Amino acid sequence: MKYKFPKDLYAEVRIEDFKSANFSMKNDDVLGNSEVMVKGAMIRIFDGNLWYTAETNDIDTKSIQKKINELAKIAKPNKDILENPIVKNFSVNKAEILKFQGKGNLRDLTKKDREDIVKYYRKKCIDKSITEIKVVHTSFWYNSKIKEFYTSKGTQIIQDYQRCCFNMWFEITGRQGVTYGGGKNLWEFYFKDIKKREAEIIEARDRAVDFAKNNVPVTPGEYVCVLAPTVTSVFTHESFGHKSEADFMLNDKTLQKEWTMGKLVANPKVSIVDEGDTMHHGYCPYDDEGNKKKEVYLIKDGILSGRLHDAKSAAVLGEEPTGNARAQDYNNSPMVRMTNTYMLAGPDKPEDIIKGVKDGIYVYDWNYGTGNSTFTIQPQKCYRIKNGKLAEPLLVNVVTGSVFQTLFDIDAVGTDLQFFSGTCGKNGQSMPTATGGPTIRVKKLTIN
Repeated sequence: MKYKFPKDLYAEVRIEDFKSANFSMKNDDVLGNSEVMVKGAMIRIFDGNLWYTAETNDIDTKSIQKKINELAKIAKPNKDILENPIVKNFSVNKAEILKFQGKGNLRDLTKKDREDIVKYYRKKCIDKSITEIKVVHTSFWYNSKIKEFYTSKGTQIIQDYQRCCFNMWFEITGRQGVTYGGGKNLWEFYFKDIKKREAEIIEARDRAVDFAKNNVPVTPGEYVCVLAPTVTSVFTHESFGHKSEADFMLNDKTLQKEWTMGKLVANPKVSIVDEGDTMHHGYCPYDDEGNKKKEVYLIKDGILSGRLHDAKSAAVLGEEPTGNARAQDYNNSPMVRMTNTYMLAGPDKPEDIIKGVKDGIYVYDWNYGTGNSTFTIQPQKCYRIKNGKLAEPLLVNVVTGSVFQTLFDIDAVGTDLQFFSGTCGKNGQSMPTATGGPTIRVKKLTIN
């Protein structure tokens, strides 16, 4: 063992080696071109009643050992610490999962590499003859982490993570002088996969220009709605994923009673999963308490089947930890967070889902979403559906509905499961997560 841990206390050391870089432009002006490198550690000791924590940017073994010893002097020894329900939920794992330290390591990218990728896309995707485009934002960034985790129970884990993103966003003057936005994010684990995808950005640009010029205001009311995969994904994440994070219900007896396993909560076509093993943006083989991330069916065939836990929430609710304790970085404590959360594909062809609508709305993409008992999605672009075909672009301010009523009102689930990358904020911490879903049809949503 790398450290000498105190007797009759639970202790852990979480070390992080972080590097990020970015290059960004607004029109022809460079806004940022920087690199950040940080190494640090959080040391935590638990005596069964209180956590004692210390942080340091000196990750030398002797310096960290000194912090362990200082915290141990403050804590109260507890000979039964291993019987504490929370401590019992910290499993013992030994693993080394380093996927990104060889060829393709983003840390090897140069300043010239990130400048060149931005210049390449600016040359390919900026068309100055499109006079409606007034401002173009372009950026490339990456981050990379190598994480180590050691505990007094014997856990020893080393794992890494990296992600890069190219973004091009257009500000467009459209109908009646209103400014609209549109563009594309290209998220990848490897730099090579972000190259030569200008067709995707041009399609997003041209669609945004067409929408800005030709959209008409929607007549508010209730409509049959078809949600594109990206909109299904944000509905799944905001409206149901967060409700499945068990720390929300620790002090809410009403929610605990409502949130009973085995309850029918959705159309049997609906299944929702959270897992961290597949290579999507929420990839997380072990969480920041050292527990293996489990695949959790939150809904299976319409039945409420599981929820997401850290060690504490699992202990309080008498359930098993799921490996969903995640921290933004070494100087934040872990909390229950989603990883890759998605609605599974269904049996229906996307084109048939649209064909089955005589008069409705196709919600193509979104700006933001929120969810609790009622969910809200603010779309970027929507389209009228007339007699089973997409028609004119519609300006929709907001789409709302009851979470559980909408889950029952989903009457078609497409075969076209897609994943999307992003970040999720909670209690001041931001984490990489993946969302996913197929095309779905909802019998009724409120449109304004």
